[in-house]
Amino acid sequence: MNLEIPMSKDEIYRLVVDMLHEMFELDKAKITPQANLYTDLDIDSIDAVDLAVKLKQLTGKRLQPEVFKSVRTIQDVVDALEGLLAR
Repeated sequence: MNLEIPMSKDEIYRLVVDMLHEMFELDKAKITPQANLYTDLDIDSIDAVDLAVKLKQLTGKRLQPEVFKSVRTIQDVVDALEGLLAR
């Protein structure tokens, strides 16, 4: 299942919120653009890898390791996904 391109940042954000809610049973109210994946949402390194795999499934494209390592907030995830979709 590949995502339709182009998607707006708002659409990407909503997709990320839904995905995190579904994958990790997180409260959608806690998933804000500024929320830190690790300190605010208790995502661990294994969960982060699962998230990267899910993004690859959605886009058909792999996050570059340097991008993956720099992702800290929900906004970072949105920006990374937007970058993948632009390629």
